[in-house]
Amino acid sequence: MLKNKNDLSPREKRFCSFYVSSGDFREAAAMAGYNEPVKNGSALLARTDINAEIERIYQARSDNYSRQARAGYERLAFGNVTDAVRLMFLQQPDENQLRELDLFNVAEIKRPKDGALEIKFFDRIKALEKLEGMKQEERSRVSDFYSALAGSVCGEQPDQDGGDLSEI
Repeated sequence: MLKNKNDLSPREKRFCSFYVSSGDFREAAAMAGYNEPVKNGSALLARTDINAEIERIYQARSDNYSRQARAGYERLAFGNVTDAVRLMFLQQPDENQLRELDLFNVAEIKRPKDGALEIKFFDRIKALEKLEGMKQEERSRVSDFYSALAGSVCGEQPDQDGGDLSEI
C-alpha cells in the first residue's frame, strides 16, 4: 500500500528535503538522522512515496526560483538608485552604514587612483527584456494548457511530438 506525503515520518520528510538540496542520498540520510546512511538512503529512494515527495519538493522549489527571478528582474528594472548615490557622498562609510544601503542594482563599484568612486549599475533594459521573455513563456504555457484542455474535451490527442493539437 502506498503512503501519501502526509504519511511520511518527519525523518523521511527531512531525508527528502536534504536529498533535493544535496542530490546525495547518503548525505541526505545521514543529515536526516539515519544510522546506516548508505543502506537507508538507497532503500528510501526505492520507494514510490519518497520519490513523489522529492518530486513535489523539486517542483515547489522550481516555482519559487521562478518567482524569485521575476522579483529580482523587477528590482533591477524598477529599483531605486538613491542608496547608490548616497554612497557616493559618504566620505568614509563604516560597516554599519554600508549594510543599511540597498545596492541590489549595483553591478560594480570601483575607486580609481584619483580617489573618485565609480558605480556601474545593471542594465535596466536587459532586465525589462528578461521580464518580457518570462511573460511570453507564461502565456505560451497557459495557451498550451488550454489547447490541450480543449482538445481533450473534443476527444483529440496531441501529435507525436507533444506539440499543437489538430484544429478544433
